[in-house]
Amino acid sequence: MLVKLKIFRFDPEKDKEPYYQTYEVEADPRDRLLDCLNRIRSEQDPTLSYRWSCGHGICGSDGMRINGICGLPCQKLVKDFKDEVLLEPFPVFRVIKDLIVDLESFFEKYHSIKPYLITKSAPPGQERLQSPEDQHLFEDAIRCIFCACCTAACPINQNPETAAYVGPAALVRAFRYLFDSRDEGTEERTALLDHKDGAWGCQTLWKCTEVCPKEIPVTKQIARIKKRIYEVKQPKQ
Repeated sequence: MLVKLKIFRFDPEKDKEPYYQTYEVEADPRDRLLDCLNRIRSEQDPTLSYRWSCGHGICGSDGMRINGICGLPCQKLVKDFKDEVLLEPFPVFRVIKDLIVDLESFFEKYHSIKPYLITKSAPPGQERLQSPEDQHLFEDAIRCIFCACCTAACPINQNPETAAYVGPAALVRAFRYLFDSRDEGTEERTALLDHKDGAWGCQTLWKCTEVCPKEIPVTKQIARIKKRIYEVKQPKQ
């Protein structure tokens, strides 16, 4: 089948303004949009720029906006698109070139929640043990591949007045440690999240959950973070 792709183009070194370029490629209905992009770059236009690595929805590097919805082209099959497909870079982030955006701010926010185990007790002789039941509490959160789809889709992050919001991806990682039985930094971590640009910046709009390629219940996890903050702040009996 013939697939038509309308792609956002912008090279800051030579373009004054972004523009759109349309390409047509022959594809099998079971091909992915990423296959079409690779075909365009290898057969038609080697200047087309985008990120990708594994090609199987594991690395999360090829995130972009597809027909207005943030997602991974390596997960989208050609047969699921009837008309022209519009491919654009993520909103929120600065465009480096074409479909590639600068994710430095995304990872700065991620690191701000201290994404690692905080321990205060002496290390055990071997590893810190955890039961399968305790691990199950945050099992969904560890599926996150840092593709930034949720953060790019979030209306809070898209609003310049609330752009300092730490974002859903960072909060999912915070959830992963807040509910890890081996972590001993609950008060320290909740303090990092207990402000208007932290967990309370979420307005429960569900866009993050809708676009997550790993089907993580992001919005529900943020709600549980808010509850945990409230519980930590209660006076001890």
